[in-house]
Amino acid sequence: MASQQQSDAIKGAKVLMVGAGGIGCELLKTLALSGFQDIHIIDMDTIEVSNLNRQFLFRQSHVGQSKAKVARDAVLKFRPHISITAHHANIKSSEFDVDFFQKFDVVLNGLDNLDARRHVNRIRLAAGVPLVESGTTGFLGQVAVHVKDRTECYECYPKPAPKSYPVCTITSTPSKFVHCIVWAKDLLFAKLFGDKNQENDLNVRSSDGASSSEHTADIFERRNDEDIDCYGRRIYDHVFGYNIELALSNDETWKNRTRPKPIYSSDVLSDNQQNGNLDKNCSSSDLVLVSAMATLGLKNPQDVWNLAENSKVLLEAVKLFFLKRQKEIGSLTFDKDDQLAVEFVTAAANIRAASFGIPLHSLFEAKGIAGNIVHAVATTNAVVAGLIVIEAFKLLNEDLVNVRMTFCNEHPKRKMLLMPVEPFEPNETCFVCSKTPLTLEVNAPHTKFRDFIEKIVREKLGMSLPTVMQGNFLLYEDGDDLDEDERRNYEANLEKVLSKLPSPVTGGTSMLVGDLNQKLSCEINIKQREEFDEEKEPDGMVLIGWLQAPTDTENKASVQNGESTSGTGANQAMPSEIAEAKEAEVNAASKKRNFSELSNSSFSHPSSGKDKSSKNKEVILEDEGDDLIVLDHLNSEMAKKKRLV
Repeated sequence: MASQQQSDAIKGAKVLMVGAGGIGCELLKTLALSGFQDIHIIDMDTIEVSNLNRQFLFRQSHVGQSKAKVARDAVLKFRPHISITAHHANIKSSEFDVDFFQKFDVVLNGLDNLDARRHVNRIRLAAGVPLVESGTTGFLGQVAVHVKDRTECYECYPKPAPKSYPVCTITSTPSKFVHCIVWAKDLLFAKLFGDKNQENDLNVRSSDGASSSEHTADIFERRNDEDIDCYGRRIYDHVFGYNIELALSNDETWKNRTRPKPIYSSDVLSDNQQNGNLDKNCSSSDLVLVSAMATLGLKNPQDVWNLAENSKVLLEAVKLFFLKRQKEIGSLTFDKDDQLAVEFVTAAANIRAASFGIPLHSLFEAKGIAGNIVHAVATTNAVVAGLIVIEAFKLLNEDLVNVRMTFCNEHPKRKMLLMPVEPFEPNETCFVCSKTPLTLEVNAPHTKFRDFIEKIVREKLGMSLPTVMQGNFLLYEDGDDLDEDERRNYEANLEKVLSKLPSPVTGGTSMLVGDLNQKLSCEINIKQREEFDEEKEPDGMVLIGWLQAPTDTENKASVQNGESTSGTGANQAMPSEIAEAKEAEVNAASKKRNFSELSNSSFSHPSSGKDKSSKNKEVILEDEGDDLIVLDHLNSEMAKKKRLV
């Protein structure tokens, strides 16, 4: 039973919720029923049909409407006396600045991408507001508390790079269905319907590269007055027939591999066979609902189509894109919520899988892989939402000694489904919360300033509106308030190599990189390096000083979830097997130095007696949609590293 003081703390609290999806719906409901009186919600997404099976504040009639606003209206029906303010907006908007965050007593996150999570972490650090992170993936979940100067921040340990596959594996020697999905989504779909100017080589590697290039000249372009069925079959025969035969010409490749089988449309379908009936499909105004399955009479997405059915779906999808969605061709990117795109990718991946002797998969399974989805479980969302509120109670009552990071397990471990762990202290090498300088190894006379901005400042450091200074000289600035002369000067700098900038950047110098919007700055010391390993260091730059994430080799249990509504792009990782966590993880974690071992009465950053072993552990939360990525990287003595997505 809460004391009057605790009850008053809850009623008087001002809470910021970021995200109104799977966890967000449960969280808003739980906050309202727990006595919170003043809640703000920020979410830029709208409701989709696929949300309705677990986001219980939404109904069919709400599809297309703002998640934040509908969630507010739904909760106010049973708690009309409380104040809920909905913001249908991007959390990175300038209106949600440090001053805005300082109005709140606690921030509760449920975002759908890493970039936005970094942003919230930095803004709330500048505002001095505690943050509760949460994540679910299937039956697994995690809640973590981040308090400035007392616990690690969200970015104390870099996120592992998404799992990627060698180009040669994707284009030449696939051995898993996920390889076929990547090929169908990132190569074939992008080649036919995406940006024509983007580099994309669908040709398998062979000993006859010259003939390959000659054969493929304009092969993917539809010729004037070419019948759409003939075009579809021509593409089919090229990628599943000719390219496979070309690959087989290199005997060395197949010495220790099973040789693939070329597949031509005439092998599977008769020459006069007609595809589906377009009359069964929706009108051209309902583009999202255009479906090859509908025209072909295929109803169950969990059925595994045979080769003939996959071939029909592929050709029908090509036809529908050109007949119903012609205006979009040339600008399309794969979206898991685009039914026709998912059908095309599923069919193409299955045909390629059949060629390479890989088991075929249903559309339901293929969509999960292509969209990097671990299907959500509403009960897990509800459990995690409850844990978030419990931690919020502790923060509001200043009971920091008892805050916990809690793991929700699929199966009991030590007879427990919920495993609490004390939070860890801040990482002394974190450039976000500890302001530790970084070192950049780079070949300054050969590296363009643009590459530094894009690959280091934006991609690795996550700065969206960066400024870069060398000494007292401003080399670059981004923002809407720049005049034309400033923009031209900064654009000119981007094309120069580092050593030729107006204030030269060379070995032994340093740069101050910042983001005014995030109230973050970081010093980067430059170290000249002449050569880099093109395979292991493709950027030609290496950032040192921030504890690096485990490599994919080290992190063999890596999985990437992606029920993403944010379109994370082609670099999105693909799911792999999830390793079972061992009981030793929590046991060992509890022995690690944590913030409760620091002074209970002081909020100052610990400056002495740091435990070096803390550098070997990571507990990270990421989000890719309603379901968050749960990362638990503990040291080698604890257990195998794992990434649950």
